[in-house]
Amino acid sequence: MTLSIIGILTAVVLVLNIFLATALVFLERRDASSTWAWIMVLFFIPIFGFFFYLLLGRRLREKTLFKWEGRKKVGIENLIAHQMNALHDNEFHFRDENVHAYKDLVYLHLRNNGAVLTQDNAVQIFNDGREKFDSLIKDIEKAKDHIHIQYYIFRLDQLGTRIMDALTLKAKEGVKVRLLYDDMGSRRLSKRKFKEFIEAGGEVETFFPSIWPIINPRLNYRNHRKIVVIDGRVGYIGGFNVGDEYIGLSRKFGYWRDTHLRIEGSALHPLQTRFILDWNQASAKHDIEYEESLFPVIPEKGETTMQIVSSGPDEEWEQIKDGYLKLINLAEDYIYIQTPYFIPDASFYDAIRIAALSGIDVRIMIPNKPDHPFVYWATYSYAGQMLRAGARVFIYNNGFLHTKMIISDGKASTVGTANIDVRSFKLNFEVNAFMYDEKVSKELSELFHQDMELSTELTLGKYYERTRMIKTKESIARLLSPIL
Repeated sequence: MTLSIIGILTAVVLVLNIFLATALVFLERRDASSTWAWIMVLFFIPIFGFFFYLLLGRRLREKTLFKWEGRKKVGIENLIAHQMNALHDNEFHFRDENVHAYKDLVYLHLRNNGAVLTQDNAVQIFNDGREKFDSLIKDIEKAKDHIHIQYYIFRLDQLGTRIMDALTLKAKEGVKVRLLYDDMGSRRLSKRKFKEFIEAGGEVETFFPSIWPIINPRLNYRNHRKIVVIDGRVGYIGGFNVGDEYIGLSRKFGYWRDTHLRIEGSALHPLQTRFILDWNQASAKHDIEYEESLFPVIPEKGETTMQIVSSGPDEEWEQIKDGYLKLINLAEDYIYIQTPYFIPDASFYDAIRIAALSGIDVRIMIPNKPDHPFVYWATYSYAGQMLRAGARVFIYNNGFLHTKMIISDGKASTVGTANIDVRSFKLNFEVNAFMYDEKVSKELSELFHQDMELSTELTLGKYYERTRMIKTKESIARLLSPIL
């Protein structure tokens, strides 16, 4: 009797596998590599593969996740149209004439993402977690009107408690404090742990929370953004999350090398808009309405020209990846890339390969230790291919490298949350700052060179000496790379 039930269940699962495979091919219209990867999972792991697909494989159907009527009052839509028309007619005034070389990239982000160009920003670069969070807490302590804080990972450990104490104090003072975190990134966190903060007047929301206690049917579609906006005048964007490991207190990872930006200037308006859109999607009762205090008139703070670009599975195009590709294609001298995960799709791989084969100085820096083993060995495999094309690959040894950065010719650069992998390109909600500024880009280049001193260069000779076990790990990880 038991065997017959098992046989029936197995037959049902196999039929469902066939149905899902058919749907993948004819209905989902994914790219071929992702389709074949899922078909392999479904047929080689027939029972578990079915459940893996339910958790990881389903596409996001919602078309209007992010709504906020306040965008009209901010004037962003009119500004986008004005800037696009001026660029199209070659009438746009660039304060820095060097930015003119990147006008096609600026236009791409305007048309593809509605990313307005701002030209009056001051940018401070952080590559050390302690310095970044010391600065953030100081800015929190100075807040007068509101604090908007969003992280993929938020832990209530030593660092998280320190930040929450500062936020709770400001809430008690009457400052409007809103905290948004991702439910999967912060899966050990619950709103119950914010009792004192909420009683003080603070508000907390979670992005795509679990329907069931353990299983989240939206396991794949996570909000990977890290955004802070204080009083509409100071903002933060980059790779650091909130947790003790990000200030070097993890025994496993040691020193944590990341890159984050502190921004003052008109770029705060699109950054604020991005936070509000994410908050209103997550909030059921506390939607943010337009208030002038959220978008104050900001005096000119600097000369950095930038665009805040976001992307996610709710969009038709892969906006940040498209920006990466254009930035690479515009390079004439060099391309520097730092990323914890280098698992490019075909278009990104071809762009980097062609750049290297064309004589562009392509340098890629990856960590020397995995935080996700399959992802690491897939990264190592693609790094080997880049070597054959003439790129240089560096393995960072001084702890864990988590930076998401690309620099083109020391004239343009991008820093943010998007890794070089399919997950960041297609599945996660991400945000990057694209900067057209020689001073900032050269400062980032100098940091890259400093990191090279703390790295080991991977040569073709060393790569070919890898063990059979490593080759096996690479092969398995490479097959699964479209869905990692």
